[in-house]
Amino acid sequence: MDPKDLLLTSGIVATGLMAGLFSGWTVSVIPGTRRLGDREYVELMQHVNREILTPRFLVPFIGIPLLLAAAAIAHWRAGDERRGMLIAASALTYLVGVFGVTAARNVPLNDALDTFDLGTATAEQVEERRQTYEEPWNRWNTVRTVANVGALTLVVAAAVPVD
Repeated sequence: MDPKDLLLTSGIVATGLMAGLFSGWTVSVIPGTRRLGDREYVELMQHVNREILTPRFLVPFIGIPLLLAAAAIAHWRAGDERRGMLIAASALTYLVGVFGVTAARNVPLNDALDTFDLGTATAEQVEERRQTYEEPWNRWNTVRTVANVGALTLVVAAAVPVD
C-alpha cells in the first residue's frame, strides 16, 4: 500500500472509530442517563467528562483533521483531484462539525458542570444544573455525531473507485 492510500485508510478507520464513539453515546448512554435522578446524572457526567480527557481520546480526536488533511494533500499531489476534494471536505466537516462544536459548545458545558460542587448543592440547585446542562449538551452532541458520520461518509466515498 502506498503512503497516500495508507493515509486514506487510516483516515477512514480513525474517523469511523470517532463516529462510533459519538453514535454509541447517542443511542445508548444518553437514553440511559435519562433514567437517572438529577444528583446521579450530574455525578456521572462529571466523572465521564474527567475520564475522557486522556490520550486515548484526545490523540485521535485532535489528529483526525490533520490525518485527513495529509491524505487530501497526498491525493492532490498524485493527481487525484476527486479523492483529494472528498477527503478535504471530510477534514473540513470534521474540523468544523466535530472538533469545532466540541470546543465551542460541549467543552464549555463540561467545564461549567465540572466546577459545580455537588457535595454542597441543594436538590433544587442540582436539578437546575442538570436542566442547564443536559438538553444543550445532548443537542450539540447530536450535531457533532451527524457531522462525524458525514465526515466518515465523505472519506469512505473517496475510497470508492469510479469507473
